[in-house]
Amino acid sequence: MQKPHGYRMPAEWEPHAATWLSWPHNRDTWPGKFDPVPGVFVEIVRALREPVHILVKDTPMVEQVRFLLGQAGVLRPEIHLHLIPTNDCWMRDHGPTFLVGSGEPVLLNWGFNSWGGKYGPWTEDDQVPTQIATLLDLPCLTPAMILEGGSIEVNGQGLCLTTEQCLLHPNRNPHLSRAQIEQNLKDYLGLEHILWLAEGIVGDDTDGHIDDLARFVNPHTVVAVLEDNPDDENYVLLQANYEHLQELARAYNLNVVALPMPAPKYYDEVRLPASYANFYIANEVVLVPVFDDPKDTLALDILRQYFPDREVVGIACTDLVWGLGAIHCVTQQQPRNLLKQ
Repeated sequence: MQKPHGYRMPAEWEPHAATWLSWPHNRDTWPGKFDPVPGVFVEIVRALREPVHILVKDTPMVEQVRFLLGQAGVLRPEIHLHLIPTNDCWMRDHGPTFLVGSGEPVLLNWGFNSWGGKYGPWTEDDQVPTQIATLLDLPCLTPAMILEGGSIEVNGQGLCLTTEQCLLHPNRNPHLSRAQIEQNLKDYLGLEHILWLAEGIVGDDTDGHIDDLARFVNPHTVVAVLEDNPDDENYVLLQANYEHLQELARAYNLNVVALPMPAPKYYDEVRLPASYANFYIANEVVLVPVFDDPKDTLALDILRQYFPDREVVGIACTDLVWGLGAIHCVTQQQPRNLLKQ
């Protein structure tokens, strides 16, 4: 498989051409609580101040989405609806990875198997990157590797955070060694170093995605969630991850900042992956999931310190996280081709 030499995956805060979403329609994802979810997507679209491309599963739903956005007063000319079917709405994981570099942008079509075959079917989701590439008339490369976008976090300058729990799980790439996985990430994303943490938060059905755990907010600063209640089941694992991240920070000249965790959220006695780390950095705003929790304000204030040129906006996600994901999980940035600006 051809490697995209001279290309890299930009950091999320680098300039975007657009944000991509897949409109929610799978009621099984939110058992008994689907109805409020489209409204959360409306608020995400409202808050974004850049072009937004939305994948919609069929013609009747195109009209429904157009009506919802119009009714809310957010159907701007730069909102584009595309008739591309999906199985679910998690664009971060089934969408393409966009690269910039020495020529026109390149899309990566990682394999997608629904987080290790947990939820079927996923055939339509797996075809999303090639369909977007065709729509944009851009080249698309297909690495021989399963990878979800929520499992990697880059600083745009050669570093990538990920977790052993996810990338080394046998339900993704049992034929690949740790060294082979690292090399694929370096070759395809233009990376120099892979920084491994251990486990993700309790309740994360993705086997430990990094975007609920630790995020770059600039090339040299990582915010990482930390639980302050010793009786919480996340306490020990997050303490261990935080200590390991501090060791990595010394080795790679990084700063580590603690981000709080909200109080536990449950569905049918099952812990939900509610985390303030699941924020999305857009051109002018940072969208942060909030959960009607006393720590919402603290989390927003911490993030405002690192995004002085962007408005940090809380988006109510108690309903969205019922489906085991939040804002970063449903968004995917399309970077500008930086060499042509």
